[in-house]
Amino acid sequence: MNEEEINRITEAVIGAAIQVHREIGPGMLESAYEACLAYELVERGWKIEQQKPVPLVYKGVHLECGYRMDLLVQDQVIVEIKAVDQIMPIHRAQLLSYLKLSGLKVGLLINFNVQLLKSGIERIVNHL
Repeated sequence: MNEEEINRITEAVIGAAIQVHREIGPGMLESAYEACLAYELVERGWKIEQQKPVPLVYKGVHLECGYRMDLLVQDQVIVEIKAVDQIMPIHRAQLLSYLKLSGLKVGLLINFNVQLLKSGIERIVNHL
């Protein structure tokens, strides 16, 4: 998939996330934001998968280690949802690990526990 299409997906996800944040604001559980964002994206015509397992391949064997991406949009962009005081390096590392394990290039880390959602969004790129 080309960069232009990935940018179109990330812009759509950010727009949907802003709508969710406007509707319910900060202070909810991550699961609430995930459900609302999934609903909003489907309503806008996007293909999503929730809680998609991310296997670890070790010596050619796919091992289920309990990794699950919150949302996968259009089979191309991983969305990791947080509702925390601040994004920590471990959150970035988690999304980067999902990108590496899945072979995907771009993910969005979205922290809904902020006053202005724009300050809670990070785009993470896996430089394959």
